[in-house]
Amino acid sequence: MKLHELTIEQASDLLQKKEISSVELTRAVFERIEAVDGKVGAFLTLDREGAMEQAAAADRRLAGGDGGPLTGIPLGIKDLMCTKGLRTTCASKILENFIPPYDATVVTRLKAAGAVIVGKLNMDEFAMGSTTEHSGFQVTRNPWNLDRIPGGSSGGSAAAVAADMCLGALGSDTGGSIRQPASHCGVAGIKPTYGRVSRFGLVAFASSLDQIGPLGKTVTDCAIMLDAIAGHDPKDSTSVPEPVPAFADIDGDGLGEVTIGIPKEYTSAQGLDPQVGAAVEQAVKTIESLGARCIEVSLPHTDHAVAAYYVIAPSEASSNLARYDGVKYGFRDKAQTDLLQMYRSTRSQGFGPEVQRRIILGTYALSAGYYDAYYGKASQVRTLIKNDFETAFASCDAVVSPVAPTPAYGIGETLDDPLAMYLSDVFTLSANLAGIPGISVPCGFSDDGMPIGLQIMGRHFNEAALFKIARQLESALSINTRKPNLE
Repeated sequence: MKLHELTIEQASDLLQKKEISSVELTRAVFERIEAVDGKVGAFLTLDREGAMEQAAAADRRLAGGDGGPLTGIPLGIKDLMCTKGLRTTCASKILENFIPPYDATVVTRLKAAGAVIVGKLNMDEFAMGSTTEHSGFQVTRNPWNLDRIPGGSSGGSAAAVAADMCLGALGSDTGGSIRQPASHCGVAGIKPTYGRVSRFGLVAFASSLDQIGPLGKTVTDCAIMLDAIAGHDPKDSTSVPEPVPAFADIDGDGLGEVTIGIPKEYTSAQGLDPQVGAAVEQAVKTIESLGARCIEVSLPHTDHAVAAYYVIAPSEASSNLARYDGVKYGFRDKAQTDLLQMYRSTRSQGFGPEVQRRIILGTYALSAGYYDAYYGKASQVRTLIKNDFETAFASCDAVVSPVAPTPAYGIGETLDDPLAMYLSDVFTLSANLAGIPGISVPCGFSDDGMPIGLQIMGRHFNEAALFKIARQLESALSINTRKPNLE
């Protein structure tokens, strides 16, 4: 196995045994990026010099016996998490040259763990999109088929991991933006409970929905990364001081005491591709063969989730993105001499069409006379969805569903039909509205070779149950031994 093909768990073991060095591993990753990223387009910014310095420091740390499971491991960071001295653009022209003076808390914690930050990964602009076609700079392609989307908005993160251009990556998930690209690219990805991971230094899209999480080649790799970044942060007022178990140590023999809920609303959802349905059904049978008991549950307000989400998220985006006015930082149209015209021109040129669309939607929903009718009602529906999950979890330990209704589709297919793109989040965004954790684990392939993922959702702060189920399913299916061919 080539060095860039290693999982975090495998590479860490070799590093601890001094059989490889972080410098060698990091060099191999950059060679892989040079070889294939011209086809995939996952990275926006590379930091070769900084990464090699971090790798050398990691080797010194390992030589002193001070290394942990992430020490010397090359990772990528979605480009909406602040990195001190390293460009952070949110894939938007309005922040094209922004260099933060500080690190996001998750970046600080990865560096403290000895990880090597390779660079910043492409995304839909300000995390608004499900395809990574809405970047202000480039389109990212799916490593399994370069004519297909990788999913989004963390498409660069998922594609980089799938293509072995980093051993793991951080993404963010507002309505499925970790789980959906993980599913489309055949990797694992988890959205932790809202408040489990600090959002300090995460450039906000929708503050009550955004959550940072890891994407990895395996479920165990995701657990190793979550161990490093989870935990209370006084810099983030939404961070919860909840104890963090050692996720990487969670195992168990079989699922004999686990009850799985199958939502009837998901299995009968309109637009569900038969191949996705078949792969999920087979995964459920595999979970049953491991000893779990499967029961039917109901999430009766699922049909309203998309509508509620696409009022709440654009409303919060409208508020959060008001700061990009050409005055404090970022792009400014210097040709304008009138203040209001400068605002208008700066935002028109700096924001792409999908961001502008959501700002307009959100501003309308928050405007005088409409707040109660739209945002207020959507918030009430959000409470109903949260209550649905609490009722379901009274009789089961986890709920499973498809991640996306279809495998990854062709690039350009939804550019003129944003509603179709929004509906692709139907299975994932309820977890964000409810604030619960959800993980995507590969469970099969379509007839034309595109990956399909299974989503497992659990109670608040019970990521441990998700890791236990996902890890054993992954082991039983052995799907992640299959790799995309980019030669």
